[in-house]
Amino acid sequence: MSRAASLAVPVRSWPLPAAGSIGALGVVYGDIGTSPLYALREAVKAASAHGAPLADSVLGVVSLIIWSLILIISLKYAILILRADNRGEGGIVALLAILKARHARPRTWRGAILVVGLVGAALLYGDGAITPAISVLSAVEGLKVDAPALAPVVVPVTLLILIALFLVQRRGTGFIGGIFGPIMLCWFIAIGILGLRGIMLSPGILAAFSPFYAVDFLLHAPPVVAFAVLGATFLAVTGGEALYADMGHFGRGPIRLAWFAIVLPGLFLNYFGQGALLLVEPQALENPFFQLAPNWFHYILVVFAMVATVIASQAIISGAFSLTQQSIQLDFLPRLHVLHTAALERGQIYVPIVNWTLAVATLGAVVGFGSSDNLAGAYGVAVSLLMAITTLLAALVAIQWGFNPLAVVIVNGAFLLIDLVFFAANSLKLFEGGWFPLLIAACIAFLMLTWRRGQRISARARSKMRESEDEFIAQLIEHPPARLPGTAAFLSAATRGVPLTLTHHLKHMYALQERVLLVTVLTTEEPRVPEEARVDIHDLPAGLTRVILHYGFTESPSVPEGVRYAHDQAELSCGRLAEVSYYIGRETIIPTERIPGMWVWREALYAFMQRNAERSAAYFCIPAAQVVEIGIEIEI
Repeated sequence: MSRAASLAVPVRSWPLPAAGSIGALGVVYGDIGTSPLYALREAVKAASAHGAPLADSVLGVVSLIIWSLILIISLKYAILILRADNRGEGGIVALLAILKARHARPRTWRGAILVVGLVGAALLYGDGAITPAISVLSAVEGLKVDAPALAPVVVPVTLLILIALFLVQRRGTGFIGGIFGPIMLCWFIAIGILGLRGIMLSPGILAAFSPFYAVDFLLHAPPVVAFAVLGATFLAVTGGEALYADMGHFGRGPIRLAWFAIVLPGLFLNYFGQGALLLVEPQALENPFFQLAPNWFHYILVVFAMVATVIASQAIISGAFSLTQQSIQLDFLPRLHVLHTAALERGQIYVPIVNWTLAVATLGAVVGFGSSDNLAGAYGVAVSLLMAITTLLAALVAIQWGFNPLAVVIVNGAFLLIDLVFFAANSLKLFEGGWFPLLIAACIAFLMLTWRRGQRISARARSKMRESEDEFIAQLIEHPPARLPGTAAFLSAATRGVPLTLTHHLKHMYALQERVLLVTVLTTEEPRVPEEARVDIHDLPAGLTRVILHYGFTESPSVPEGVRYAHDQAELSCGRLAEVSYYIGRETIIPTERIPGMWVWREALYAFMQRNAERSAAYFCIPAAQVVEIGIEIEI
């Protein structure tokens, strides 16, 4: 017999699209919104470094940036990719959750899709290490515009800002999150006004809106110059992935409204303004963004830029926390210590190991590269590859959902070609620093794949050790053990068979509680589980009950909460809930060459990750006083 119950989960909602759009400005558009600090400067430098006339370079670069924003961000992401949602959630993990589902056939293709998706997820960590470094460093470098003597303090000030940013993460960002959106709204208004001021110096720059200048520049420039400029131009669209990744927080409508009504006009005006300034003042190339402002406004703009880049960095760091939580839920990473920093906000989390790993990588990038010019060489390689992977996975989702395959191939194929061109252009930066985010991504992808493979091997080993449900119940009925008062909940990773903890307990104690729950927590391939499908209860003979708790990959599982709900709403008798004993297996993984699996050194790495993973009791929110751990050895 089976019964179903639900457990309500509060979901943040935005009463008005405008409110959601302003909120999105502080989370979604911080990265791309601070790109004017360095993108056009680096692209024009790349063009003029090879002897191209400055006027032609400026018109060509501005046209390339404008049309990159139109094609990649407006058409691909805002209009098309945002449609590929997983019940409202976006991002590469959401795509991977869809494609690793039952529809992906055959099995070899499913495995290939998984590998590609995990590489894409790992690339986000590489991006997360570079974005705070280049953004904050670019803002602090504004000090040199009016005071070149302050150049030696740029790196120390940047390090202090970033250290403070990473230190504050453990306190949560809810207390300042509400003002992020309005601040970024002021930022986009300010850069738009500064852009208008620049356009008035040389209105002819508006001719760069024609794609002719972009195409003409690429056709007449030497291939090396064209690729270098394309690599630098791509800096203007980094951060575009956030439109899709953060869709679950704000919704498709508010994100589109913010982009087309506020962000895109502000960026257009600023890039046109910087280009116009360079046409009349070529010496402003050292820092055209800050040169757009009048002298009296320079230091105010530097402080404003610092605040904007801190907001952009905060969004990247928070995104890394969310990505980690989703990866854990989908079993791509071991359980890590996750702290919830706000009682009423599910998305407010802090993952210490991710925070400090990113801190080390980001601070190392600032010290190692030393300037935003040098960091520009490291930036873009990982993001361009991530965008190509997103385009590919979105095409597979569209075909899976029944869209015309020919139309999908034509449309997504065109965007994939653009992504691959940008990736090829950014690949020229590989030895200038592009290796840095790729190395981070490669390490994380390898850990993800090792963990995923190790989990499957361990599950296979457990299934061989696990006693079948029918045999165990038959033995209980034929040779009934002594029954003790109370309720025991035995956690199990499987929905069939008997948990090893239960057989070990009965083997050594020769007794069993009156009520025995076999509890399994399943993470679905949906971001959130509907209320009516939260709990499944299956009554078994001999006083056993199987309880299956379903959680989405954006939710935090709580076993006591699920058991309490089943007790209160689904008529599951558990006695006094505070006295329920939760039995959990404390597994010790033993690598061996005798059993086919992975190389022994990878099995040892998997065993290390398994030993250092968050304890099951803490991860499932079970009070320590109610936990009984039973040691189990598993050879793989």
